[in-house]
Amino acid sequence: MNGFGAPGDTPRVWFGSVAWEPVGRVWVAAGEKGIMRVSLGGDEQSFRSLFEDVAAVPAESMPRGGGGCEEALEQLQEYFAGERRQFPLALDTGVTSRFASRVIAELREVAFGELVTYGELAKHCGRPRAARAVGRVLAANPLPVFIPCHRVVAKSGPGGFGPGLEVKRALLRLEGRHLPG
Repeated sequence: MNGFGAPGDTPRVWFGSVAWEPVGRVWVAAGEKGIMRVSLGGDEQSFRSLFEDVAAVPAESMPRGGGGCEEALEQLQEYFAGERRQFPLALDTGVTSRFASRVIAELREVAFGELVTYGELAKHCGRPRAARAVGRVLAANPLPVFIPCHRVVAKSGPGGFGPGLEVKRALLRLEGRHLPG
């Protein structure tokens, strides 16, 4: 078994989206192990193209919401409406290094509305001089919002954010914070 059905079956992911004004659509994909991808913005075709080697199936067409995708979409809607602060979901980050796993675990502990610097996060991971390495892990984060890299800032300014600083600002405003710098 390959985890996706009978031997030789094409692996599949379930996907769906919710509306969020600053970006248009927020796209979510789930596999057998949990939520595996979030894209803030873009269209369905672009999102589906991320999964060329798998069958991408709309979550609403599957029983039980397609691998947790429907639940993730509901939780995102609640978050965007100011009704949710945590995401108790199974996440499939695809991370293989011990350091990256530690960064993600520590970041998931940063509370709603709190900010942490790259250096502080590195210290929490036991590597106080690894602020740039933390930044590289966050730049590869496949699950923004669920793994809240928008809560990480530079010591002297906003830091980066793949979907753009305006999206980072919008997420932090949802959490009652304003981006420094």
